[in-house]
Formats: sequence, structure tokens, C-alpha cells
Amino acid sequence: MTNRHIIINIGRQLGSGGHDIGRMLALDFSATYYDRELLNLAAKESGLSERFFEQNDEHKSFLRSFLHIPNALSATADYSRQSFSQDSFFQFQSDAIRKAASQGSCVFVGRCADYVLRDFDNVVNIFVTAPMSFRIGQVMAKQCIDEEAARHFIEQGESRRAAYYNYYTGKRWGAAENYDLCIDASILGLQQTEQFIAHFIRKRFEK
Repeated sequence: MTNRHIIINIGRQLGSGGHDIGRMLALDFSATYYDRELLNLAAKESGLSERFFEQNDEHKSFLRSFLHIPNALSATADYSRQSFSQDSFFQFQSDAIRKAASQGSCVFVGRCADYVLRDFDNVVNIFVTAPMSFRIGQVMAKQCIDEEAARHFIEQGESRRAAYYNYYTGKRWGAAENYDLCIDASILGLQQTEQFIAHFIRKRFEK
């Protein structure tokens, strides 16, 4: 099991602890962790500025905020605005995901990785959820904002995330049938939730 090439895809509600659980799983399985790190990889693969990917990460509309910023598109070359579309940037990111997954064990957080890697072997798809009250508390602590601002942050962020996922996959973000395991991280806490998921993954690949 320790030498097996495993791909773990983490979908998550905002504030559920999915990022932290993903990092723990990466350590547990000696896998490379990709969250925002994927943006840098996609930028290198495409030759575009990492800033372009960062500004529109998991948003359905990519070009809007960059049309008025000189040199925002290019890291190493002079690209015309007409050369790119929303779908082009999704493709760049998808290519980076597939390349990383082909090179060794990985944990991917978000970015439709479950869909992008649907034809890969040894893939397990997890969705991490939690009640709104738990998620608000997590966001308040991490963002240093009040309860109202945290709720707004979650609602706006999840609206963008769902639109992005639904548009590119043709599936519904967060729907149980898209995942091998859906789990409420508030019940056991983040560390024990990670241990539960790790046990599930090991049992899953014992076959």
C-alpha cells in the first residue's frame, strides 16, 4: 500500500476543513499536495502569469478582471487577448492536473480534479462537509472577521465554486453520487476525520 500510486481528490464546503484534511492525507500517504500550488504549475505549463490564474481561481468567468491590466496575461511572451477563453484556461489547469497525477501519488483540493481524472486508475473522491455554524466559526478564526462577514464570505465563495464545477463537469457540486465518500468533519474533528478517511482509502485499495 505504501508504494501504491494513489490519487485523492478532495471536494469541500468552504470552511469545512477540507484544505487541512487534504494536507494531512498528503503526509499520511506520502503524496504531493496540490491546492493553490496547482496555479503555479498551470502557469508554468501554459507560459502565462500565475497572477492570471490566482485572480480567477475556481471562478466561472476568467477574463473580466484582466482585460484592463497590461501584461497580466503573459509571463514570458506577448499573448493577444483574443487567443484565450475561459475554456482555454480550464484546459491549461486540467493539463497540469493530469501531468501531476501521472507522475506520482497526489492529493488535489477542488478545481474539478475528480472530473479531470475520471479515467485514471487508483482514484478516490472525497467530499468534506460541515454545518454552517461550524464553517462560520472556522472562517471567522482564519479570516479574522465577524459572523456576518464570514457567512457572506461562505455564501459568495460557494456560489462561485458551484457554478465553476457545474459548468465544467455537467454534474452538481456537492452531490453525493459524485464521490466515494462524503463526510461531516464537525462530528469527529479534523484530525480524526482525516484518520477515518485514510482508513477508508486503505480499505478501498486493499481489493
